[in-house]
Formats: sequence, structure tokens, C-alpha cells
Amino acid sequence: MESFIYHNLGRINYADALKRQISVFESLIVAKKEGRTEENQLFFCEHAPVLTIGKSGKDSNLLVSDELLRQRGISFYHTNRGGDITYHGYGQITGYPVFDLEYWNLGLKQYIGRLEEVIIRFLAVYGIKGERLDGATGVWIQPDIPGKARKICAIGVKSSRFVTMHGFALNINTDLNYFSLINPCGFKDKGVTSLEKELGIQQDFELAKSRLLSIFRELFA
Repeated sequence: MESFIYHNLGRINYADALKRQISVFESLIVAKKEGRTEENQLFFCEHAPVLTIGKSGKDSNLLVSDELLRQRGISFYHTNRGGDITYHGYGQITGYPVFDLEYWNLGLKQYIGRLEEVIIRFLAVYGIKGERLDGATGVWIQPDIPGKARKICAIGVKSSRFVTMHGFALNINTDLNYFSLINPCGFKDKGVTSLEKELGIQQDFELAKSRLLSIFRELFA
């Protein structure tokens, strides 16, 4: 028996995916209170262009007006996850693990570290060295080299009673121009990148999801 149920939601708008998450999140919490078990669930999806900002984020990290966002058809949401502002869009694997961390005997910090490890192992499949950056969640490339540090995966989660929601945004074939509208994750001096940009060629998106899921199943067995 697997430790979680996987859902490939394909292309889905942010609000609908959020409703799916909240429903599972609340069911897990109620089950814990009642001493029952509910299935952990993992959602992979793509969103139409949307900016989200975490509970500790600063609106000043949005660099354009609401009117410009409307003109370009970009949604904007304040969320209850950790982290600052980030972008979701086509060509990005947005992942939402709604997990009871007690199933794996994990604390929140350990969980975020394991999410980062999933992404690091995924990048290694493509010959890319993903790394952590002290004081900043997510996965980076050349994080300690001034002027070259660039984030390939953002992570921001919410946790209650050791049940998680929200998750990560991994750039595969993402249009990185959208990140010019924000200070990504609140940083002004670091860049963003994608698998496509690093390898110089568009990647097989479904294959990337399959490989990522395999690593999730290894590290969250």
C-alpha cells in the first residue's frame, strides 16, 4: 500500500486547485481529531499565469499595478502559506502535498528539507546540481556565487496539527519573463531559472512529472 494517493490535475486554475487542497487538508485534520486515518494526497498541476504571496510577504515585492495584471490576464492571490511572492504558470510543475507529517514522523523543518531533497535528486537525473541556500527555502543553482545564484524551485507551505498544504513550484519549461513583475520570493539580487534554460532545450513535461513522482515515492515511502 502506498503512503499517499497521487493526482495529476493537469491544467487547472489556482482557485479550483486550492479548493481541492483545502478539502483534503480539513478532512485529514478532522480525522486526526477523531482518531481516524485518512489518505495523504499529492497533487501535481499547472496553473494559468498567477502570482501568489505568502502570509509574511510584502506587497512591495509586486512591481507592477493591479491594472497591468488585469490587462495581461494574471491573477493575484494572498495565501496563508509561508514565503513571499512567487509566480505560477504553464510549463511549471506546481506540487501540493497534503500530508500528515506524523505518518513519517517528521517535523515541519524536516519536511521542508525532504521536499528540497526530492527536487535536488530530480535535478541530478538531468545532470544539474541543485543546492540549498542558508536562510532561504527552495532549491538553487550556484547559490553561493554572487551574480549567478538562481532559484529553480520555490517552496512555501502551511501546517496545522502536522498536516500540510501548499507546496512547491518547479520550473521546467516556464516562461521566466513573468518573474520580472516581482521580486521573486522577496529577493532583489538573485535570479530564477528553469530546466529548459539550464539545458538549452525544451523538456518533456510529462516525463519530468513521472520522474519527480518516482522520487516522491522513494523519499515518502
